[in-house]
Amino acid sequence: MVILIPAFEPDRQLPALVRSIRGTRPDVPIVVVDDGSGPAFRDVFDDVRTLGCHVIGYARNRGKGFALRAGFGFIVDNLPGRDVVCSDSDGQHTVADILRVADRLLANRDVEWGHSTMVLGARSFTGNVPARSRLGNTATGLLFALATGERIPDTQTGLRGYPAAMLPWLRSVQGDRYEYELNLLLEAQNNGYSIESLTIATVYLDHNSGSHFRPFADSARIYAPLLKFLASSFTAFLVDTVVFVLLTVAIDSLLLAVVGARAVSSAVNFLVNRRLVFEHGRDSSAGKAGVRYFSLVAVLLAANFGLVWALEAARVPALPAKVLAEAALLAVSFAVQQRFLFTRRTATGAPGSSRSRTHISA
Repeated sequence: MVILIPAFEPDRQLPALVRSIRGTRPDVPIVVVDDGSGPAFRDVFDDVRTLGCHVIGYARNRGKGFALRAGFGFIVDNLPGRDVVCSDSDGQHTVADILRVADRLLANRDVEWGHSTMVLGARSFTGNVPARSRLGNTATGLLFALATGERIPDTQTGLRGYPAAMLPWLRSVQGDRYEYELNLLLEAQNNGYSIESLTIATVYLDHNSGSHFRPFADSARIYAPLLKFLASSFTAFLVDTVVFVLLTVAIDSLLLAVVGARAVSSAVNFLVNRRLVFEHGRDSSAGKAGVRYFSLVAVLLAANFGLVWALEAARVPALPAKVLAEAALLAVSFAVQQRFLFTRRTATGAPGSSRSRTHISA
């Protein structure tokens, strides 16, 4: 096992954390990545180096995702075959919880799915938790569930354990800053990896003043894949609704109005999603992606027509009925497109294996 700690402008919590780990597990290798902190923080990194850490780094700040990939690369090249536990440098994770995640990885080695299961240290968010952290994790969790159909209690945790076999894939996940950790969760299932959550203590020192998270810029990066889909879907919804209203005025047929509106809006939605939202969709041919997409459209169209018909039968006017039906099917559309239509294909050509699982334990 290796403990990996990315650090940008760390305070004295970093040497204190290393000393605590050394006092409990003196033989565990620790890799610290200096994410371009600069000369003013050289003494902090010198201190952890004297405590026996491997310290690597580069001149300018590149972001947490870049630092994690740099650390994974160093471990693959210099400490191969070892599981990795990633911890933040600001004292937000207790040594007891870091070692619990490490022990869980070790225990998973004895089961069939252990080599493909990451372990997340999930905070319970009870007690004195900064509002931005509580609200941010709640919002991300809801959007993540919409995207994947999976519920993960803490999508933003920095305490994570990865089996050694997962490191090559982790180095391929995109994102240089905080969005990297959400991207890998979004892509895990499609690549045959599963997620296990382990409840840990919720610790915020001095209201999380040591965090370098930028609320606006980093939130935009984290939520970008989900927000782009919602924007694309809203655009298609507007097109669909306008065409639907026009057709209901021009022709006296609910079926033709629904079909005609969906034909126009789905063509717009397909082009936008393939080019801008699900960027991995460009890896496959437009023809194959189109067949999958319009097969989904046909299924959703039938469901949409059925819902609109049922609502109108319940004396709901046509336009509100259309809006309610579209909202009900939005989550289904995103989950199917993200997981099956526009996913990055694995080496075998399949979008991940069926062994993927999510488990939460105390």
